[in-house]
Amino acid sequence: MKRVGMLTSGGDCQALNATMRGVAKGLYRAFPDEVEIIGFEDGYRGLIYGDYRQMKPRDFSGILTRGGTILGTSRQPFKLMRVPDENGLDKVEAMKQTYRKLKLDCLVVLGGNGSQKTANLLREEGLNIVSLPKTIDNDLWGTDMTFGFQSAVNVATNAIDCIHTTAASHGRVFIVEIMGHKVGWLTLYAGVAGGADIILLPEIPYDIDVVVNALKQRQKKGKRFSIIAVAEGAISKEDAKLSKKELKEKKKAGMVYPSVAYEIGAQITERTGQEVRVTVPGHMQRGGEPCPYDRALATRLGAYASKLIAKEEYGYMVAVKNNDLAKVPLEEVAGKLKTVDPKCPMIAEAKAIGICFGDK
Repeated sequence: MKRVGMLTSGGDCQALNATMRGVAKGLYRAFPDEVEIIGFEDGYRGLIYGDYRQMKPRDFSGILTRGGTILGTSRQPFKLMRVPDENGLDKVEAMKQTYRKLKLDCLVVLGGNGSQKTANLLREEGLNIVSLPKTIDNDLWGTDMTFGFQSAVNVATNAIDCIHTTAASHGRVFIVEIMGHKVGWLTLYAGVAGGADIILLPEIPYDIDVVVNALKQRQKKGKRFSIIAVAEGAISKEDAKLSKKELKEKKKAGMVYPSVAYEIGAQITERTGQEVRVTVPGHMQRGGEPCPYDRALATRLGAYASKLIAKEEYGYMVAVKNNDLAKVPLEEVAGKLKTVDPKCPMIAEAKAIGICFGDK
């Protein structure tokens, strides 16, 4: 009997259920009546505290189009994994004990950056791990695409689309703040797809004077409105020169605006007198049903993971490489971010049609 554990960790996103379905269907086909799937509730928390349930084939039926995760999730910061909990429990040891108590042959982890680091930690501790690349940020090293990303792009793009009509009616500047603290893939794709005039990313520190000048140039051309797509983690050139400690202290001392979008909006109004409105789609970008692309991708990733388990090839994350699937060693993935290269072709092409990135 093959016993496989499964958990979804970190922030939720679309296609988590679709991916688990892919894994399960692949396993049930590879091991007819000879596989048991154990689902851990609320991510690594369930593995730590032994909160789990045995899953049946019916649990994976009808969930291809369902958003969120049927197992629940929670954030368990990697930096705290070696820190005992409030009762002195060794979390890493507890996870190993749960794994061994249930006599698991493998643990399947669906998660983003921090989750992959913990998955690799468990691999180093001797557990058999297969992981899958989940995040709306598309920032996982080693894979061209993560499931959840395209669905989030659709939501964020739709938000920009909706703003276009009201922006045109009122002749205002609208700022749409897109998720992405450290990496700007989501803002880049949604901004280009939504026809944003200015796109500000964490990887390209902006000059507010450049942003204002771009808005003035649009006004001179008779444009009634402008739309700016701003990543949560967008940063000015001045702030980019500060150390992490200095930046933290600056933000703490001058916490005037709820986010960077509002700060940029205030600066634009001060310099131009234009009316500015800020829209924050927020967690809508992680919600709703997965788009068809993500459903197909999730199914492929899940099926590939089931093949690795059948062949007992552990210690890998399933990745997308040139639209094909591949296995990438977890130690190569853990702790690395896939950021937007400011010189990448997509940005060059966006600049070629007149999109401003606030740098020049």
